[in-house]
Amino acid sequence: MKFVFTAKHRAIWPVAWLCDALGVSRSGFHAWLNRSPSARSRSDEELGGKVKASFMASDRTYGARRVWRDLLADGADCGLH
Repeated sequence: MKFVFTAKHRAIWPVAWLCDALGVSRSGFHAWLNRSPSARSRSDEELGGKVKASFMASDRTYGARRVWRDLLADGADCGLH
């Protein structure tokens, strides 16, 4: 979250100031910035899209359990929460 905050506010304040204030290294921030997304974050993003699609297909009436059951029926590997 600190790196995300730094990335959002680096146009306003210098990166060095933000990193010092948040207690992170500048090299760590730049490494994070240039790193490709992990497999976990890619799968989370894909699952989030499926959740949203299921919810929208139900005219935004399905709750968590019905969306979960819908995803399981489609073969998605997910838990309830």
